[in-house]
Amino acid sequence: MRSIRGSRERRDDVHLRRAYDARMSERVLLIDAFASGPFTGNPAAVVILASDREEVWLRAVANELGAPMTAFLRVTNDSLHLRWFAPTMEVHICGHATMAAAHAVWSEGLVDSGEDVVFATKRGDLRCRRDGALIEIDLPIATPESCPPPSDLEEIIGARVISVHRNSNGSLVVEVEDAETVRSLAPDLSRLALLPDILGVAVTAPGEGAYDCVSRYFAPACGIDEDPVCGSAHCTIGPLWSERLGKTTLLAHQASARGGDLRVRVAGDRVLLGGRAVTSMRGVLTKQTAHEKTPVSATGV
Repeated sequence: MRSIRGSRERRDDVHLRRAYDARMSERVLLIDAFASGPFTGNPAAVVILASDREEVWLRAVANELGAPMTAFLRVTNDSLHLRWFAPTMEVHICGHATMAAAHAVWSEGLVDSGEDVVFATKRGDLRCRRDGALIEIDLPIATPESCPPPSDLEEIIGARVISVHRNSNGSLVVEVEDAETVRSLAPDLSRLALLPDILGVAVTAPGEGAYDCVSRYFAPACGIDEDPVCGSAHCTIGPLWSERLGKTTLLAHQASARGGDLRVRVAGDRVLLGGRAVTSMRGVLTKQTAHEKTPVSATGV
């Protein structure tokens, strides 16, 4: 009897799950990328869209979810379309949200677990693959270009600056003396947000122990005071330290409060970032749009 009841319960579970899937709108997952376990690394919301949505709706959802980054995934017959939104704006590219999206695609059964995932994005196709326990994402290099530091940069970040580089993603990479300086930074975020034409600032130094480099990333201009682990910044940090250290594979650590580790492989004009991802939450968006607003009246009607 126990086995029969268990079998019936399992069948009922399947029917309930199918009924739930049939009526659900957009699925939402909260996934920690570059993580050593739940609630580490960098959280990203992944929204699996049931239909095409206007940008105003995407912005509203990203702002409502409030994750450092929200990845919107639209599945069509032949492609997986991906866009990234910070709480206040769409961004050109996001490494940790791409990793989260790949994890969602495999975990939700949209692509077989042994197959590579290829996302169609505004930056071209981005490939993700499994490498043992790691997910490896293949991103375009953001070549570091040496540049003069903005005025008052040392005062703004509160540390002596060794060098400054800029990349094509609109970020600065600022080298400071050592890992302890990176860990103890307390930059003036209000002034950092006002740096002209700068979306974010990565501060980096040589690593300690097993780590080749250490960094933190601040993006108050995008509504993110500090990004726990920034994959796209390592498309510049990786090549910078690869050239300095004379090696193409690096172990990087981002020294935010949550912390996160990245394997960085520099391969020509590509940077391959490896890390772990874990799902911490699943849910569904109700069928609302950014335009459906019902004001409250004095009569309560």
